[in-house]
Amino acid sequence: MALSEIDRKLLNRCLERKPNSWEDFVNRFLGLVVHVIHHTARSRSIRTTPTDLEDLASEVFLAIIEDDYAVLRRFRGESSLETYLTVVARRVVVRELLKRRAVTGLRGESLDARPSAGHSQIEQSAAEERVSNREEIERLLELLNEPEAEVVRLFHLEGKSYQEISSAVGIPENSIGPTLSRARAKMRRAAQA
Repeated sequence: MALSEIDRKLLNRCLERKPNSWEDFVNRFLGLVVHVIHHTARSRSIRTTPTDLEDLASEVFLAIIEDDYAVLRRFRGESSLETYLTVVARRVVVRELLKRRAVTGLRGESLDARPSAGHSQIEQSAAEERVSNREEIERLLELLNEPEAEVVRLFHLEGKSYQEISSAVGIPENSIGPTLSRARAKMRRAAQA
């Protein structure tokens, strides 16, 4: 879907710093950002509190306005603005969740509280499943050539952006997507065999 006229006008108003444009932008896309936060946290078995939700939404919107709206300036209009912002929000949320998890050592928990002792068997089972999944992922990564494996590892396991991966691996940023697609196809075929 292409960029709608409403979103094009809103985008231009923000980039031109028109009065109330940022408030209109936040009002229009806050629901989308909240949905992305819930979906991303749920897919990683992390419960979020209202405070977590506010913090993560703030991080997404800060990333959008950072460097004089650099994220919005990079938008080429080849998709809907909703699609583009979904990708941006997901990357920011994944990065923040990984940071918070690294700092607190959380696994399947709220970001601000440890579960009660009654959850220990469930936690143990979840931990064993994660180890099993991680081992399977590592096995599948061994089937890829080194650049592909590193790109998959950085993107899916570490939550790095295409730009960060490009810098780390030394391949052009516009080659990251195709490399990921090829690697996923190889891993899918190997998992089905």
